[in-house]
Amino acid sequence: VSDASGCSMIALLHTGAAKFPPNLLSRSRQAVSLLFPAGVLEGFRSIVSRKLASHGFGASMAAMSSFPPQRYHYFLVLDFEATCDKPQIHPQEIIEFPILKLNGRTMEIESTFHMYVQPVVHPQLTPFCTELTGIIQGMVDGQPSLQQVLERVDEWMAKEGLLDPSVKSIFVTCGDWDLKVMLPGQCQYLGLPVADYFKQWINLKKAYSFAMGSWPKNGLLDMNKGLNLQHIGRPHSGIDDCKNIANIMKTLAHRGFIFKQTSKPF
Repeated sequence: VSDASGCSMIALLHTGAAKFPPNLLSRSRQAVSLLFPAGVLEGFRSIVSRKLASHGFGASMAAMSSFPPQRYHYFLVLDFEATCDKPQIHPQEIIEFPILKLNGRTMEIESTFHMYVQPVVHPQLTPFCTELTGIIQGMVDGQPSLQQVLERVDEWMAKEGLLDPSVKSIFVTCGDWDLKVMLPGQCQYLGLPVADYFKQWINLKKAYSFAMGSWPKNGLLDMNKGLNLQHIGRPHSGIDDCKNIANIMKTLAHRGFIFKQTSKPF
């Protein structure tokens, strides 16, 4: 079967242009899957999409996929919680370290990393911090240090295939504070290196403003409201904030938004 005929067959089977009887349609699809490996088939679909779009069949092809492909294989949604008080204490220390691995094709959560971290400079959480984050003293006492948690993050990244040079992934945060201020600041204070994968990210607030044309002054609350989404969990819970970020990203992706890095190179 030539490339051209293969493309034609795939186009017919996936756009509904051919009115096959159900039994013949099923057998035809099976034949195509046997003739073409999955990777080749995806390549043909991409070619067919462009060809049909040039002939005015964009709507038919849009029905095949709920949203356009992203630039990254995976998005790593991250949201720290840290020691805090009024007035602010220094240095702040990360006490919750959650990451959600979001598939860039489906925008579904595939894996979760979540650990609490024991602060060492100010080991006792303030009442303000517990009220804000919902993290009580018993949740951080006896937990690994930041250095140990960073080592486990690296192990998780390796296990998930995220350190493979052929796999494109990027962190996503609600603002620039987590990876521009908090992590490098604490690492500098403790004399710890910052892994290269933490040095580029997508600020969801900027992405939202590009997509929706307005800046979310109140962060996740404004973004959920702007997209008519229900807020998940409690505000300032790191893992719940990650779930809200992932939900907002999925909604924007379904609307056709393509996420791009917003941070400047270190």
